[in-house]
Amino acid sequence: MRVAVTGGGGFLGSHLCEALLRRGDSVVCLDNFATGKPENISHLRDFRAFEFIHADVSEAVRVPGPLDAIAHLASPASPPDYLRQPLETLAVGSRGTENMLRLAEQNDARFLLASTSEVYGDPLIHPQDEEYWGNVNPVGPRSVYDEAKRYAEAVTMAYHRSRGVDVGIVRIFNTYGPRMRPHDGRVVSSFITQALSGEPLTIYGDGKQTRSFCYVDDLIRGIIAMLDSSVTGPINLGNPEERTVLELAELVVELTGSASDVQYHPLPTDDPTRRRPVITRAQEQLGWDPEVDVRQGLSRTVDWFLGRPQDIARGAAAIRGGQQDTVPVP
Repeated sequence: MRVAVTGGGGFLGSHLCEALLRRGDSVVCLDNFATGKPENISHLRDFRAFEFIHADVSEAVRVPGPLDAIAHLASPASPPDYLRQPLETLAVGSRGTENMLRLAEQNDARFLLASTSEVYGDPLIHPQDEEYWGNVNPVGPRSVYDEAKRYAEAVTMAYHRSRGVDVGIVRIFNTYGPRMRPHDGRVVSSFITQALSGEPLTIYGDGKQTRSFCYVDDLIRGIIAMLDSSVTGPINLGNPEERTVLELAELVVELTGSASDVQYHPLPTDDPTRRRPVITRAQEQLGWDPEVDVRQGLSRTVDWFLGRPQDIARGAAAIRGGQQDTVPVP
């Protein structure tokens, strides 16, 4: 199978490219490195079946040769990134998605949209299944990402219903693992960076807000299962094991052997207080379940960070005084 992966130089995209290559697929990676990194895919250039196209998929993109599938992962995905690039985030969710849907239509290829649990906003029901429509502030500071993904889902289904494009939508919950940027603003990478640097771990709110953390290898298995299926979705992909942010901080301190303490900051605007997926659809329709527990996954992630002391030092300097996982209070 020949698969185009947009955002292939990013955290999730690079893992997807690698997994596809290792099972024998051909991969065309598209990225403009707005948030991805060339080093994420440098080792993939040894594969003869790997091609790279430097491109912004929000603009017209030409991919030579036939395609069997397109996995559209391109987008700023952490709060600091989409706050710095609000218009670009909206563009890749709208024009970028439409461009890739047209490419899928031209190639009679399956199209997979990497959506997000952020379409549920600050949910009023818990846990969240795919029937829940969400509680999203359409004009709040997080809205550029939330609404970009909600539009992307809508236009994906429009192409499916009106033009017969074979599509699949996955809603990705919090994911962590190797290749996260130390200063990308996500809570796992921020906590690990701060703990390894001896800095206080910063928590917004009282630390009782919950998240469900899925290890990247599990998430990629789910994406590939969706890519290989004829399921339309949407399908939640995440680990339903729920824990508080404070519990996560305490576990990171334990696994790193750090002496860091915890500092508390006000809870930012529109920050979800609870987030946990119902994964019954993924289990029944894809035969997928997460396998790596949080302790094991965090240990692997800490080991990866330990091999990059210069990145940790730069990351610690960038996030000193706040882990930037959330949108600041105005």
